[in-house]
Parts: sequence; structure tokens; C-alpha cells
Amino acid sequence: MAMTLRLTDEQEAHLAALSEREGVSKQQAVVMAIDEAYSRRVHRAKLDSAIDIVLDRYADALERLGK
Repeated sequence: MAMTLRLTDEQEAHLAALSEREGVSKQQAVVMAIDEAYSRRVHRAKLDSAIDIVLDRYADALERLGK
């Protein structure tokens, strides 16, 4: 899929620096950034869910420990 990405001058500079640092094209740097952001958000959602389960399961014990 083709798309146009409009960036500010500062964002363009950041992208150029990122692509140079990673040794990839700007297009590949954008793809990598999207993949990384998605992975972090999915991981965070799973972590939040696990934390909710643990807090619910051990609420009584945590309450007693807090006293």
C-alpha cells in the first residue's frame, strides 16, 4: 500500500537520524517504528491484563500485607 507521510522539519530530521543510526532507509525506519510501537502497546495491554488478574486474585492478601 502506498501512502504519503507529511512530517514537520523536526520529524524529518529525527527520521533521517534514526535511519542513519539503524543503517536502513527512511521507509524501513518508519516501518520498524510502527512495528515497535505496535509490539509495545500489545505487550503493555497483556501486562495490564495480567496485573488486573493478580490484583483481583490476591486482593485480600495484598490488603493484609498493607496493614
